[in-house]
Amino acid sequence: MYEPYPSGGQMPEQPPQPAAPQPVVMAARLMYVGAVLSGIELVVGLATIGSLKSAIKKADPTFTAAQLHTAEVAAVVSSVFIGLLAIGLWIWMAWANGAGKSWARIVASVLFGLNTVFLLLSLLRPHASVGLAFGLIVWLTGLGVVILLWRAESSGFFSAVSGSGSRPS
Repeated sequence: MYEPYPSGGQMPEQPPQPAAPQPVVMAARLMYVGAVLSGIELVVGLATIGSLKSAIKKADPTFTAAQLHTAEVAAVVSSVFIGLLAIGLWIWMAWANGAGKSWARIVASVLFGLNTVFLLLSLLRPHASVGLAFGLIVWLTGLGVVILLWRAESSGFFSAVSGSGSRPS
């Protein structure tokens, strides 16, 4: 059967996107909280540079002053880079998951897995106790997000959005 191509510049109407269920809304809000916590973690990390220097010296007392300074600068630069990256990823994932992008739920779960590995690795290197405490709080936030994103209501929402004709971008 032949159906003519729509004329007049009108596109066929897409079905409306379903509203995000409460677990997805809460997960997105928790992701914004995660971004704020990551920002606080970054500020606290920068404020406790003195204790970082002590922790590095305690971990390897054979460091010369130059080596100690280099290790301290490397730790600060990497902390700032990772902190800013984490803030950006939290915000991006909050937006994408709230919009029902099915790939975003998987990416958020993978990022949580990486955060778990990094948290465990941080136990092996010199650190300030306050920084470790914030790292644990951020990890717990991520755990809550992942649990909310994989609930049955959330799965139905992601399936409905990805199956409604709108391709995930």
